Amino acid sequence: MSNRDLAKNLIDQIPEGKLFYIIPYLQGAAVPDETPNAETMEAIAELDNGGGERFTGSSEDFLKMLAEG
Repeated sequence: MSNRDLAKNLIDQIPEGKLFYIIPYLQGAAVPDETPNAETMEAIAELDNGGGERFTGSSEDFLKMLAEG
């Protein structure tokens, strides 16, 4: 049995009242993976090669850093 057939069989076993919780997940899973643009790919490569800057603080501190320029 393929994974698709197994998934369909499992969905058929889910009570109607619980499908409400499953449908949004399935809709999100049906969207193809996004490919990063060239700028993002360059940034990833820079980090992979030991360059760039890594931030390990809180989101609040990160936003403050960005605002300070």
